[in-house]
Amino acid sequence: MPDWLQVILLGVIEGITEFLPISSTGHLLLAEKWIGERPEHFTIFIQSGAVLAVLAVFRERVVELMEKWREKEPQDYLKKLGFSFVLTGLGGLALKKMGWELPNESTPIAWALLIGGGMFVAFELYHRKKTTKTETKKTIPDITWTIAIAFGVAQLIAMVFPGASRSGTTILIGLILGMDRREAVEFSFLLGVPTLLAAGGYELASALKEDAAAVQAEWQMLLLGTLVSSVTAFLAVKWLLGYLQKNSFMVFGWYRIGIGIAVLTLGGRIAAG
Repeated sequence: MPDWLQVILLGVIEGITEFLPISSTGHLLLAEKWIGERPEHFTIFIQSGAVLAVLAVFRERVVELMEKWREKEPQDYLKKLGFSFVLTGLGGLALKKMGWELPNESTPIAWALLIGGGMFVAFELYHRKKTTKTETKKTIPDITWTIAIAFGVAQLIAMVFPGASRSGTTILIGLILGMDRREAVEFSFLLGVPTLLAAGGYELASALKEDAAAVQAEWQMLLLGTLVSSVTAFLAVKWLLGYLQKNSFMVFGWYRIGIGIAVLTLGGRIAAG
């Protein structure tokens, strides 16, 4: 398969799955079994393209936070966003030093997809039953420090277990803590901006330090993958926000369960491939 086609396919997969709660890392690791592997820094760096999509979709919210950062509410929001990011960054560096690496096997990916999917389905079933008994639902009105800590920890869980999904774990913990869907999605996605940029920059810097010539030789493929992931992520995020206006995360839970079962069933073939 030509390099450019492989990069486009990986960019499309990254863009679609990065912010949908179905695990971009899990899908990319599995996809590479069939269409060929690329260096780890490539997979992580093209996530930066998805960041551009978030900034474009939430541009009004981003501008509001930047213009009104001296006011109490936006300042409080930014403080907790920053705390979650710092917690993830420090925790991630600690995990790196302890030797934690993403297991590049199909079985742990499948179980992470299954467990996460089951939790989404269980939450939505519980939430549906609960809301039928009450006319209004009680949600937390703002981002608490508990939520900020939980989101940082959720991102660390996603770093350790491919298939858990960064957006999936953060959104799920937000829902469990009482946030409404739009609020949980917004905080998760905005938190992903510095997180993904930092991860991409760190991996690229590490790769340049190890073999600068190899990285420089593929800069065109890095740009292509980033561009493709940016466009597809923009479309995916816009679709998700529209979908959630009248729907829940139930379909994503069942999708994760379905693909998790498929990966377990085909695990031997994937590993052999």
